[in-house]
Amino acid sequence: MTAHDHLAAHQLINRWWFNYDEGRLDALAELLTDDCHLASRTETGQHPHEEFIRSDNRGPEAAMAWTKEHRRHSPYPLRHHAANVHVVAERDDEIDLDSYLFVTQIVERTPSTLSSGIVHWTLAKTDQGYKIRRKEVVLDSIESAAFHEVEFVADRQKTW
Repeated sequence: MTAHDHLAAHQLINRWWFNYDEGRLDALAELLTDDCHLASRTETGQHPHEEFIRSDNRGPEAAMAWTKEHRRHSPYPLRHHAANVHVVAERDDEIDLDSYLFVTQIVERTPSTLSSGIVHWTLAKTDQGYKIRRKEVVLDSIESAAFHEVEFVADRQKTW
């Protein structure tokens, strides 16, 4: 198996969110593979803004069209924080990572939580470095409860 550069994989995730937040969307297109699959949803699919959140796009053109429209209607400043990024699996030319996502905006001149969730990533090793083959964002939308009382927790695993 080919060795993977975990730091470079982490850097790609951070570069994605920083450029997204700052509206540097042309830089994002360069981070996608030709066969990319980008998706987003809430864990239940029942959020009042699910239509705005939900996406399922294949290929860089469709993925970037949705990304640009979604960013256009999102607040600024907006800050996506990737946390607890870790490797889940490695193959010759791919690496899977999971991370938490914590999103803030500014309300009354103070950072305010907008959202949180989990992101599942598959990065492909290319001659130009890592690129995103798959990115699935699963946003939190329910009230927290005792772990054993949350019936759908198993459904938060990768769906692709």
